[in-house]
Amino acid sequence: RFSTRLAALGFRPSPQTVQPPRTVTIDLTRDDEAILAAMHPKTRYNIRLAAKKDVLVREATLDDLPAFNSLMEVTGERDGFSVHSAEYYEAVFKLFGTSDQARLLVATYEGQVIAGVFVFALGERAWYFYGASGEAERQRMPNYALQWAAMQWAKSRGCKEYDLWGIPDEDEATLEAQYLERNDDLWGVYRFKRGFGGKVIRFAGAFDRVYDPVLYQAYKLYL
Repeated sequence: RFSTRLAALGFRPSPQTVQPPRTVTIDLTRDDEAILAAMHPKTRYNIRLAAKKDVLVREATLDDLPAFNSLMEVTGERDGFSVHSAEYYEAVFKLFGTSDQARLLVATYEGQVIAGVFVFALGERAWYFYGASGEAERQRMPNYALQWAAMQWAKSRGCKEYDLWGIPDEDEATLEAQYLERNDDLWGVYRFKRGFGGKVIRFAGAFDRVYDPVLYQAYKLYL
């Protein structure tokens, strides 16, 4: 295992891991019908429902960023997590959105932006990083349409895997036993992400290389 190799080189698991080590990935090497068939029936239904309810998904332009930023503020307040500044998302869009490394996709209804996702890609892997949705028209299931469109974009640029990025760091048995009753941390997003029928995987996480044990203990106490 990679973590064992790191330990042999003098690294140790970090007490501070910024990114969630556990995630759900979707195999994009299958055809669309096979990907849809592996999803939870309700998720598959919601993807199709969004289309029936006139939700359209398109690639965003710079002019869509104010609407996306407003939706991010609503999402952060509703779901209890911090969001980046408007300047941050603008910088991301300008750095990556004009290449094949990222797309901001927005879902619209009657011309109004009602949800959006930032997706990124490198090599054969794509990631969903930032998602935003408002209170208006949530019954039209725009978030499901966006994830499906993101997978289509990832497939079109040659990606073989789509990473839904971030679920609770628990084993699969615990995830399945508790996802209906837990609402803290990432449990709410896990309920959404598990419906896409992916594979739960865990990365090694963050490791530290300790050069000064005394300072390192002080650092851990500070954390």
